Amino acid sequence: MYKILTLNNISVKGLSRLPREDYEITSEASHPDAILLRSFKMHDMDIPESVAAIGRAGAGVNNIPVDKMTQRGVPVFNAPGANANAVKELVLAGLLLASRNIYPAMKFAASLEGTDAEISAAVESGKKNYVGCELHSKTFGVIGLGAIGRRVANAASALGMKVVGYDPQISVENAWRLSRNVEQAINLDHLFSQCDAVSVHVPLLDVTKGLVNKSRIESMNDGGIIVNLARGGICDDDAVLAALDSGKLSAYVIDFPTAQLIKHPKVISFPHLGASTEEAEENCAIMVADQVREFLEDGTVTNSVNFPEATMPRGGTGCRVTIANANVPNMVGQISTILANAGLNIADLLNKSRGDLAYTIIDLDGNIEEASLQALRKIDGVLAVRHLPNK
Repeated sequence: MYKILTLNNISVKGLSRLPREDYEITSEASHPDAILLRSFKMHDMDIPESVAAIGRAGAGVNNIPVDKMTQRGVPVFNAPGANANAVKELVLAGLLLASRNIYPAMKFAASLEGTDAEISAAVESGKKNYVGCELHSKTFGVIGLGAIGRRVANAASALGMKVVGYDPQISVENAWRLSRNVEQAINLDHLFSQCDAVSVHVPLLDVTKGLVNKSRIESMNDGGIIVNLARGGICDDDAVLAALDSGKLSAYVIDFPTAQLIKHPKVISFPHLGASTEEAEENCAIMVADQVREFLEDGTVTNSVNFPEATMPRGGTGCRVTIANANVPNMVGQISTILANAGLNIADLLNKSRGDLAYTIIDLDGNIEEASLQALRKIDGVLAVRHLPNK
């Protein structure tokens, strides 16, 4: 019986992927085999040694101590693309709200009083204060062309916008799915210099912190719009607010409100709604639950942010052993020697690496004894060893 600790409410459709006869799901497990969460901040949490996997029902993993888990040989899974359509739609909503001054216009309409005739007169005299612009034919820059950014770029192109994209690490899959109308920017400065609006779709890292800065904003067309539904910190808030005050920017759409931002009349703030749809929450939960289950039962690694992809069909007549270790020479040789000394034949073996970490899946003809497992764990550089009996 596997114990799954949930740190947030996880969609029932996702949890239903974990059979009740094999999985105990609770919010209070003391020795869980895995943890499922959404936005819970784990950095100050005492994570039990029993935890073999962590799954986040979402894309970003800033709330998880990934480096610490890597050092323990614990894969961290996420759900890239599962919430992409939800975020795409909110980006488009943000662009429309900003370009047409919809929010202040709604506030104006809601404040009107009097008879129908008086309200009608006030509407006609007041609407000139909320004249906006159309998105059609405007130049829109999309930074990051992953699962979300690619959809945003394609949707904006379908609206008749001229779309310029930038992503030096775009995957082959996303490149194939990108509209042929999306133009490639040489670099970020080249992108900003063309644009009436920009949307960012990159993780918050040291290299992306303050990516939207004063000089890049100043190079945009006057009255520009910035949309940031990715992470707070990617945009330099001081530079954005100064540009809003000067009129260089007409609006800033943000999904991560702060005390400084929410006071500005040209800031459109959402309470972290990017993935907050029933469909997105269900898709994320289903994806991450499947990934955690596959890892716990078979050692399969899919969509991990710190482990290499590793999938191998079950083989051999015995058990499966998985090993996470430092990516250094002679690891597989040392592992093979221990197994050979135990009289165990390797039926199949998969060894993959990612940066400083390597991961090995081994199917054996026969069952491994605890003494051999302990010998594997004692190899210098081995981080975690798991024994998975044949089904």
